[in-house]
Amino acid sequence: MSWVALVMSGVLEAVWATALGKSEGFGKLLPTLVFAVALVASMAGLAYAMRDLPVGTAYAVWVGIGAVLTVVYAMVAGDEPASPLKVAFLVLIIGGVVGLKLAH
Repeated sequence: MSWVALVMSGVLEAVWATALGKSEGFGKLLPTLVFAVALVASMAGLAYAMRDLPVGTAYAVWVGIGAVLTVVYAMVAGDEPASPLKVAFLVLIIGGVVGLKLAH
């Protein structure tokens, strides 16, 4: 269950990071509210996962999932250019996350 909570928290990290950018410095209400709710939920899930998982592993997986999903969303939305090199490095991050799960 800790791994499920950790993955969901990583997804929520991408949500709050994206909402933070769209809030334009907390100047837009809806993205600011999405940011706040997703941030609290993401941190709560991370804290829950850390009850059973080592801190370093949990944090690395959380950041990896959030970072990859944030970049992929930005590329799909057209906010960030995609390139084969970026995709290759994102695949490496995913491989690291999977490796941490397998090594646990």
